[in-house]
Amino acid sequence: MDSILFQKPAAALLERSRKSGIKIVTAESCTGGMIAAAFTDIAGSSDVFERGFVTYSNEAKAEMLGVESGLIETHGAVSEAVARAMVEGAIANSRANLGIAVTGVAGPGGGTADKPVGLVHLAACLEGQPILHREIRLGDLSRQEIRQETVLVAFNLMNQIFDQADGVLIP
Repeated sequence: MDSILFQKPAAALLERSRKSGIKIVTAESCTGGMIAAAFTDIAGSSDVFERGFVTYSNEAKAEMLGVESGLIETHGAVSEAVARAMVEGAIANSRANLGIAVTGVAGPGGGTADKPVGLVHLAACLEGQPILHREIRLGDLSRQEIRQETVLVAFNLMNQIFDQADGVLIP
């Protein structure tokens, strides 16, 4: 992992969270904990970063986050529905109030015509607010590039949550 690539955006999010009294939780599949690692690479992050779930298998998504197996069977693990359920489960199973979830196909194998390598679904939510979803299709990048780009998109989505929460957050 290239911690220098993530240091500034992670530090900025930690500071925004700190100022707003927000705790962060992550639920990661294809990134395997890279988002959590980016936050915890920064000294003092423990006052804001509450916990991270690495739910790589479908069973882990169900057991740790409460994602219904029927949802996975119907939509597949790499889907908007599952990303949304993951972020809801992460918040429900933590003491955090801002969550980010990612699920995708990092490759190099595992892709299909409907769900090619580079397809990632992200969902972010501030407790009590609507979930934001983003689908990205990164194409024919390396596994590491897909994972790194996903982390950066996750940070952008979390910033979007903050931007839309003006008036909801107490500065």
